[in-house]
Amino acid sequence: MGSRSKFAACASLTVPLAGCSGWQSVLDAHGTSAISLRQLIILIVVACCIVWMLVMIALIWTLWRGRRSTDRYPPVPERRKTIAVTAATILTTLIISAFTVTSFFATRSLSVAGQDDLQITVRGLQWWWSIDYFSNDPERHFETANEIHIPVGRNVHFKLEGLDVIHSLWVPSLAGKQDLIPGRSNELTVRAERPGIYRGQCAEFCGMQHAHMAFLIIADDQSAFDAWTEAQRRPAPAPGDETLTAGQQAFLEKPCSGCHTIRGTAAAGTAGPDLTHVGSRRYIAAGLFETTPGSIAAWVADPQTIKPGNNMPLVPLAPAELRSISAYLASLK
Repeated sequence: MGSRSKFAACASLTVPLAGCSGWQSVLDAHGTSAISLRQLIILIVVACCIVWMLVMIALIWTLWRGRRSTDRYPPVPERRKTIAVTAATILTTLIISAFTVTSFFATRSLSVAGQDDLQITVRGLQWWWSIDYFSNDPERHFETANEIHIPVGRNVHFKLEGLDVIHSLWVPSLAGKQDLIPGRSNELTVRAERPGIYRGQCAEFCGMQHAHMAFLIIADDQSAFDAWTEAQRRPAPAPGDETLTAGQQAFLEKPCSGCHTIRGTAAAGTAGPDLTHVGSRRYIAAGLFETTPGSIAAWVADPQTIKPGNNMPLVPLAPAELRSISAYLASLK
């Protein structure tokens, strides 16, 4: 078996396990919006349970009464029936109105933005996420992919854009979901109340690899977030040994540099994710598997076997080139 086939085989074994990158539940809420939505869910479930129980009690009582002698239990007067139906109708209207009002106030907070909010543009593509940390100072602007860092206890305003088809950004533990629609800009406000790693997912079917379009939101305290952003703004580190130098040279000579950006080098492509600090991300390929030299090599060797239909072409590489490129990319931290 050749080296390319070996890498593809390893990747196919890794994919089913690596997709499970974290707990994901609307009831495991750690964000302001998510807590509000969880309370709304609990309210609706409790109210529906109470209504169901009352209906069952009324049904059982009616069936039990109907089996008894009509002499002992004479028919219910029409007036009482009318009162009962009217009361049930009014109660139903009040419950539905209460659900509507509480839903309105719970979901309105999803797109409320303030002037001091951190501004992040999230773009959905088939099948990965482009993350743009906006700044009026070009020197402080940077991009990353599939991994969003935010500070704890601060509102973060997401500007959502779809560049090909409709996607939907959803991180259940922090906020509700919002669509990314081509030609239209949507908004979502996220606020994490405690540090943690929160898994998100595209929640709108967007093609054959929709299930493999995950992302992480990593909530850090302010000092850790500031350190991370400063590190991300720096250009890629220079190669530290001959293998990494050969990997950088091969990356720049091959078509890789035409699709990807590595700041500090001649690579300035925009078709694929920014790889300036790809080695610092926990996962590659939008959550498919952990970032290691082996998984990077598997992905570069045969991306269509691992994630069929994605836009990354198969680039012919010699075994030595594949090893050096994967080592180089893994070193970009």
